[in-house]
Amino acid sequence: MAKKRAFEIAFVGLKLGVHEFEYDLDEQFFVEKGAEDFANPKAQVRLMLEKNTGFMLLKFEIGGQADVSCDRCGNSITLALWDEFKILVKQVDNPDEMNDQEEDPDIYYISRNESHLSVENWIYEFVLLSLPMQKMCTNEEIGGPKCNKEVLEKLKEMEDNFARQNANNLWKGLDKFKNN
Repeated sequence: MAKKRAFEIAFVGLKLGVHEFEYDLDEQFFVEKGAEDFANPKAQVRLMLEKNTGFMLLKFEIGGQADVSCDRCGNSITLALWDEFKILVKQVDNPDEMNDQEEDPDIYYISRNESHLSVENWIYEFVLLSLPMQKMCTNEEIGGPKCNKEVLEKLKEMEDNFARQNANNLWKGLDKFKNN
């Protein structure tokens, strides 16, 4: 229960202006959330909350690293986590209705009666989004000591077979136009 409270910000007691919060996340945080895409994550999240009358601007800065499987060879590689995200949180009388109608994912509504803001789910989501879509070694590292050479050889063999098959079929349909 105490860990959950670390992600709740009591914004009612904060003065207008910018406030900074920092979170160091380890594997336990992600295991509790059910993340399976990576291992050994070490993420640092810096949250700058700008409190204004009736709304707050939250800026999340993500940093750190995590081990992921290479999309090319399947071996484990370490990738850097880095990104920035912003969310505008507005206080309204009917937050559920407003959230259902809102098309912009960067705007979130809370009740005027709320006193705390939970940022745990946003932090989790933003760390996952900071991982690149394509998880591969750099061009300099391909075929290096970290790569699975058997898989790379099999991929090369499959690529050559595909190229040979397509070379034969590429002009096949043009024969019927030869005499026209």
